[in-house]
Amino acid sequence: MRVLNSKYLLTVLTLCFGLSVFQLSAQQSKNASNNKEGSNLAPTRTYKKARALQSSTAKKMAKVYEALEAVDEKGEPAPDMEVVTSILTELRNNREDLKSYDRSVMWNAWAYVYFSDGDYDNAMSSYRNLINEPEVTLGLRISALLSLGQLHLVKENYKLGIDYILQWMEEVEKVTAQSWSLLGQAYFQTGEYRKSLSSMEKAINLAEEEGYKPRENWYVVMAANIGELKNEIGEKESLLRQIDIYEILVNLYPKKTYFIQLGGSYGQLGRERDYMITLKAAYAKDFLDKEAEYLALAQLLLLNKNPYWAAEVLISGQKKMVTIVDEKTEEEKIVPVVKNTEKNLKLLADSWRMAQEVEKAIPVLEKSAKMSKDGESYVLLGNLYLSEDKVSEAVESIKKGLEKGNIKNLSQVYLTLGQAYFELQKFEDAKKNFRIAARDKKKSIKTQANNWIKYTENEEVRVKNLALRRDFIQNST
Repeated sequence: MRVLNSKYLLTVLTLCFGLSVFQLSAQQSKNASNNKEGSNLAPTRTYKKARALQSSTAKKMAKVYEALEAVDEKGEPAPDMEVVTSILTELRNNREDLKSYDRSVMWNAWAYVYFSDGDYDNAMSSYRNLINEPEVTLGLRISALLSLGQLHLVKENYKLGIDYILQWMEEVEKVTAQSWSLLGQAYFQTGEYRKSLSSMEKAINLAEEEGYKPRENWYVVMAANIGELKNEIGEKESLLRQIDIYEILVNLYPKKTYFIQLGGSYGQLGRERDYMITLKAAYAKDFLDKEAEYLALAQLLLLNKNPYWAAEVLISGQKKMVTIVDEKTEEEKIVPVVKNTEKNLKLLADSWRMAQEVEKAIPVLEKSAKMSKDGESYVLLGNLYLSEDKVSEAVESIKKGLEKGNIKNLSQVYLTLGQAYFELQKFEDAKKNFRIAARDKKKSIKTQANNWIKYTENEEVRVKNLALRRDFIQNST
């Protein structure tokens, strides 16, 4: 038999021995269901706040409490449930001889025993018997109402759970934030999202008034309600209200999921800078652990003209290792979050290039070009080599790109290759590529290529004349 802490039960029962009397008129709940169980929730009746047990019952219940509070040699709880059930069984068998209040105390103890053993159906039955006792005290009654509500929620009988909680709220002196949150979560399960949202808002406001931090899941349920109501309140309004909640969550309960949800909401509203700042904050806390998250942050940094940071983020993702399980072999593998794919390497190279870190971009682009199915990366690499005055490397890279093919702006590539050959003073190769470029239909490319041909021919003559003059001078001496 599983046993729970009995302090709550003992506290409630101890209060019942007081002498003061308080009366409250409990009205039938407007929200009570029409079934047999719901119809007995709250008949119009006056309840005392405290009563006294019969002497014989009090002695037996004292033994029950003592058995529940028993501890072992180490001081750990060790309730003697055999004694407890024996005494309670005797009281139940003779319940007709007990006063109504005594029976209510007995039913409360049975509810505790059943609940401790996980027998929720019998626990609920005991609480219902308690509620139906005409002389039950106010404290026991309202405690039983709340317990019945909670147990029905556990059993997924949400509507009955809501009925009991509403009835409890009508009869209790003060409704706490925790109680409103319980009602809000129950309403969410029944799809009554507006009622759920209202209840959760009350819970949060009350918690702040009571001087403590609202629970994390209260905000989560609020955000979920708003998401469910987006067709009614509008998608933009829904996103704006969810953003308010996620901003609170990332401050009070900083977890990755809230940063991602907040960033995603910013993104849907086109607020890329806010999206970037949120993802960057998550990155700083080392929350990011998926390739898509690193790539999204890098692209947002590029969009916001922070290429150096984009490159740093991608390198960090390459270094960060995570464990994955192979679906086929079920073997665990340790792999980098950001893999060295052509696309990822190209993004990293672009980031370094835009950050004016060409020397860092070149080796990355070399790896990307080897993986590429087209020649674009080799052509870009060739241009980077040219910018660094590595003309021979530029020629070789562009030629590899042309061999791979599938290149856009092909005439421009031949024009660039011709210029590289020109720098190497390989004038025939330069003119050959300029002539290919001159076949382009675009007048601007054609004109540029023809101008280069003329310029190359003139330069070729000038270089030859310089060589002849140099030879003449050498031979004359």
